Amino acid sequence: MNAALADSVRRSGKWLACKPGCSQCCVGVFAINQLDAARLVNGMAVIEQQDPDRAARIRARARDVVARRSATFPGDPKTGLLDESEEMYDAWNAFANDEPCPALHPETGHCEIYEFRPVICRTFGPPVMDEEENDLAVCDLCFDGATDEETALCEMHPDPDNLQGTLLKEIENTTGDKGETIVAWVLAG
Repeated sequence: MNAALADSVRRSGKWLACKPGCSQCCVGVFAINQLDAARLVNGMAVIEQQDPDRAARIRARARDVVARRSATFPGDPKTGLLDESEEMYDAWNAFANDEPCPALHPETGHCEIYEFRPVICRTFGPPVMDEEENDLAVCDLCFDGATDEETALCEMHPDPDNLQGTLLKEIENTTGDKGETIVAWVLAG
């Protein structure tokens, strides 16, 4: 994943607007899988060892989100698991679209868990194929003025070895954890 991202960033050059402090993609919640959740849990353990104050700030922001948003959470607010049923589709689409990620430092706009961020965070700037739309998805700030051909030349393949499905199954078999959640519920710990 990191190699695929680095390669796409290299090919994207001037078209990629992403840089520290740019946080447009960090507002509004999004679903993450259990592999991302495990990465966040492990990352927070590292941060707690290296910088307990930063870990406490992140957890406080996450717990604030959970406290404010639990009543309308489109799933189980105790476990943080999303209800993936079709009936919850509208509730999910309307949920917390204005909520900054709790990992986002409110003053600097920097991600405080950057090295442990979920896959979707890693793939928001470079062009990535949207399977549902059968089109390359890119951030609104990136590839401004680029042709479709120039954009396609920079496409990122986030799981080039098709490992994610195997790893998710391994997590499910090992821990029993399955389903999707959101960053705040994981970071709230």
